[in-house]
Amino acid sequence: MERRETRNDPMAQVESLLYGADRERILALVAEMGELAATAVEEAVHALQAQDDARCDKVISGDDAVDELEHRIDQECLASIALRQPVREDLRFVFAVLKSIADLERIGDQAVNIAEKAKVLNRAPLVKPLVDIPRMKDICVAMVRDALKAARKGDSSLAEEVCRRDAELDRLKEMVSEELFFLMATRFGGDATSLRGAAGLLWITHHLARIGDHATNMAERTYYALRGEDLKSRLKQEQETQHHG
Repeated sequence: MERRETRNDPMAQVESLLYGADRERILALVAEMGELAATAVEEAVHALQAQDDARCDKVISGDDAVDELEHRIDQECLASIALRQPVREDLRFVFAVLKSIADLERIGDQAVNIAEKAKVLNRAPLVKPLVDIPRMKDICVAMVRDALKAARKGDSSLAEEVCRRDAELDRLKEMVSEELFFLMATRFGGDATSLRGAAGLLWITHHLARIGDHATNMAERTYYALRGEDLKSRLKQEQETQHHG
């Protein structure tokens, strides 16, 4: 059902205001959930750097707050549909929010994965200095925050920038992985503790890269909503052109 003309219809004007209030409330909750997830990622890597089990436990227990916000936002979206007369634009907004909070929930899960692996790694000295893993953390956390900002402000340029940053994150992951594989093959021999330590760091690079993937998902949806274009396909074509060029 299309929303009726609001200009000369007091009831339609009230309905429009209610929808606006719904959106503002839902976006505020999404921003809160996003910041909780981004902070959890930061804290998990800081816990690894400091070899701080208590900090790891705080990240793990804090995931409940992320899950609770996901449930609350889900209920807010469903209530908005049930109580109003949604048009296509409203439904697109709700579905975009529901997909985004699913990504944010998974980002929170990845932070927990990092914290759990950090607790295991904390039992022995780290097998290598942490240089690129904190850099990966900085990139993926900035991607998450900027993806949320792009959605909130309707900024397609920022959404595209978020997607382009994913290549740098993947490059760092490959670099760290190659270094760790080299250490495992040439220096650690049969040292089980060192091998487990290297494997744990490999998993952490994987979790950080996945966080970047979820941020990219959010940014791609924002770009599509604003431009009506599939950004992933365009960037892939650009990469293939550069490769062959």
